[in-house]
Amino acid sequence: MTDIKIPLRDMRFAMRELLDWDKHYESLGYEDATPDLVDAILEEGAKFCENVLAPLNAVGDQQGCTWNDGEVTTPEGFKEAYQQFVEAGWPSLAHDPAHGGQGLPPSLGTVMSEMVGTANWSWGMYPGLSHGAMNTLEAHGTDEQKETYLTKLVEGSWTGTMCLTEPHCGTDLGILRTKAEPNADGSYAITGTKIFISAGEHDMAENIVHIVLARLPDAPAGTKGISLFIVPKFLPNADGSAGERNGVVCGSLEHKMGIHGNATAVLNFDGAKGFLIGPPNKGLNCMFTFMNTARLGTALQGLAHAEAGFQKSLAYAKDRLQMRSLSGPKNPEGPADPIIVHPDVRRMLLTQKAFAEGGRMLILLCAQQVDRLQKGSEEDKKDADDLLAFLTPIAKAFLTETGLESANLGMQCFGGHGYIAEWGMEQNVRDARISTIYEGTTGVQALDLLGRKVLMSQGELLRKFTKVMHKFCQAEIDNEALAPFVTKLQELNKQWGDLTLHVGGKAMENPEEVGAASVDYLMFSGYAVQGYLWARAAKIANDKLAAGTGEADFYRAKLATARFYFDRILPRTASHAAAMLSGAANLMELDAEHFAF
Repeated sequence: MTDIKIPLRDMRFAMRELLDWDKHYESLGYEDATPDLVDAILEEGAKFCENVLAPLNAVGDQQGCTWNDGEVTTPEGFKEAYQQFVEAGWPSLAHDPAHGGQGLPPSLGTVMSEMVGTANWSWGMYPGLSHGAMNTLEAHGTDEQKETYLTKLVEGSWTGTMCLTEPHCGTDLGILRTKAEPNADGSYAITGTKIFISAGEHDMAENIVHIVLARLPDAPAGTKGISLFIVPKFLPNADGSAGERNGVVCGSLEHKMGIHGNATAVLNFDGAKGFLIGPPNKGLNCMFTFMNTARLGTALQGLAHAEAGFQKSLAYAKDRLQMRSLSGPKNPEGPADPIIVHPDVRRMLLTQKAFAEGGRMLILLCAQQVDRLQKGSEEDKKDADDLLAFLTPIAKAFLTETGLESANLGMQCFGGHGYIAEWGMEQNVRDARISTIYEGTTGVQALDLLGRKVLMSQGELLRKFTKVMHKFCQAEIDNEALAPFVTKLQELNKQWGDLTLHVGGKAMENPEEVGAASVDYLMFSGYAVQGYLWARAAKIANDKLAAGTGEADFYRAKLATARFYFDRILPRTASHAAAMLSGAANLMELDAEHFAF
């Protein structure tokens, strides 16, 4: 299997050249996040991911997790890798020093999460779920809860989960049944069953802190009657250590398609002691802190699988000899040419490259907004919040869809060898498949984008982003080298607004039009957002080449990939637009009983 190499050069391009994180950190007062420190973090993080985590990726897939009488054992090497991770201080990187964190920007934590996910996604889910628990406690926990739980989570000695889904309800949390009965000591007895709980039980940490949605006895029906609770696996002792076993037990592990190295647990709560977070019956509002963190984390999964698949298929395409180039032999001394000379293999490789590098730009743009939310001025925070609200569903759904496409293309580059386990390509596809489903399916994210974020804001959130695109195009309108990019972006920007008005107008007559258009609208939006970022990347590359640079090959590759994206990928928006304009009738006219005979 080809080794994974963390793409540090491209990370630095997105961080420093595209988004100017050095100035960004300075403006927000992140004094410790100097260029030298950031470089040291990147280098050390890459070493850990390449040398420790990447070799465990196949191990986790082959061995999986084992369940025995409620206890779960993780694959060989997982626990030891986690101890190294904790000892190096990685869990505390971007958290408040008041709770033992290092106080570095959240965006740096995102960069580290990308490295971890690319090397070994199933392992990375164990510490990854903890970030959402930490953010939820930070935002909604009491001082006592923060001291008891947050300090241990930041330290990494405890991990966290989110417990939403039940056997009868997934996305529709309004019908969940887990109940919370008040105890005399102010705690609550939590009873119910939660399923699909990633990292829900394992042997890697001293304790697991479950963040659980449940109903109080007098709660109103629906989503307005949901409260949020902390339910630890072991109840904390007075000295902060893990003490008595709580009434939450892993009933089984799911047998699933991929991410075998991560324990996807069924958790049975039998009067387990829990502690209310936030106000009663406002649990779903509090949980959105966790869910938004998780959605951006899942967007990272799409990027991770695109990057891993691209790296492995690129190396294979350079070595694998098959047929001759149609324009004449390129390896005349050998029996055949390497398959990278063939146009269709290049199509697959460039698609993966465009989605991986474009996805990285989008993820880091989102991460930059999280920094602004944490430390910006009030005006800055409002602007960042609006931008993040708009971009989060796009990032989650678009990057996981294109990540899955890239994983499949990577496997295709290998031909029959991609279908067998030896090369790891079929594992990459299996692991990627869940990303379009959990934390809200593509359809759910699409409804959120079009229905809530765009139409319910009267188009305000969309206009904020399209104005940014418009300003870029206006600034570069006379730049002859960027003309192919700017002209197309201007057309796309106008079409985006026109399509929104069209769908919004039809939805006033028939609400089903929103659901009928939503996924095509989201994918159109994703291609447009990445088009804007690729145009900016092309400008940087063109400017560097014009000024003279010692990295001409890097910038020429960036320009070539931008051109490929605009010529070969961006035209997909036309089919999404046509599908939207066709309306809801072609989806709704067939009665349910007549779908099959």
